[in-house]
Amino acid sequence: MARFVLSLHSAPSDHDTTQRLVKFAQACLTQGHNIDAIFLYQNGVYHASEQLGLAADELPINTLWQQLHEQGIQLILCVTAAEKRGLDINNTGVFAVAGLAEFAMLASDADKWVQFK
Repeated sequence: MARFVLSLHSAPSDHDTTQRLVKFAQACLTQGHNIDAIFLYQNGVYHASEQLGLAADELPINTLWQQLHEQGIQLILCVTAAEKRGLDINNTGVFAVAGLAEFAMLASDADKWVQFK
């Protein structure tokens, strides 16, 4: 089976892109593929913000990330993108902090890299 690395580049307010990523990841896992990591980049880093306030009727983004983490998917936050956007890289919840070099190594080792923008 294939090994995937996914990257998310859009903010939490883009519910469609987030849902597409989550559904893609779940479909991959259901079919026996492996997701080595999901890398948050550009405005995607806002998904890791501790200040993310969601209304009860909005997509439960924090819950979705927790579920993916519990399924053994490594969730990675781009340190540079996070710092540029004022995120506290010491409080990232289920997200590990790494740079583009680590992401590039993961992507080069995977069979497929899929971007969600």
